[in-house]
Amino acid sequence: MTQQERLAPTQDHAEHRTTTVEQGPFCVARCTCGWRGPARRARSLARTDAEGHAAAP
Repeated sequence: MTQQERLAPTQDHAEHRTTTVEQGPFCVARCTCGWRGPARRARSLARTDAEGHAAAP
């Protein structure tokens, strides 16, 4: 699988829809608002970045 996307539901910020995308050996969290997390080797860390962004005020 070259690309994995995962939607992270949000409670207070419905406009923020996050995904994780694989880019070579790295995984990056992205949001519909334009935010982009750092490249991570571990998918779980990219998901944590996405969840943290979606929960931020």
